[in-house]
Amino acid sequence: MKILFHCDFEKNHIKLRSSEKLKLKERLRMFAEDPFNSILGNHALKGKYRGCRSISVGGDLRAIYEVVGKEEYFFITI
Repeated sequence: MKILFHCDFEKNHIKLRSSEKLKLKERLRMFAEDPFNSILGNHALKGKYRGCRSISVGGDLRAIYEVVGKEEYFFITI
């Protein structure tokens, strides 16, 4: 599995509190093992991010990504 990150994702990552960064790291690890783990709440999006999917990081925090190819995911923003 290949996971790529957009520069906006990285900018938003820097702004997170340390506890949120740890939670995000944990969720990305879970995502790498199984993108559809029920804890992640993986779901398709509508509107501005139509064609993308989202996973829950915790609270109101979501990580938005799109599937680029087989086993290749591009995280756009948090």
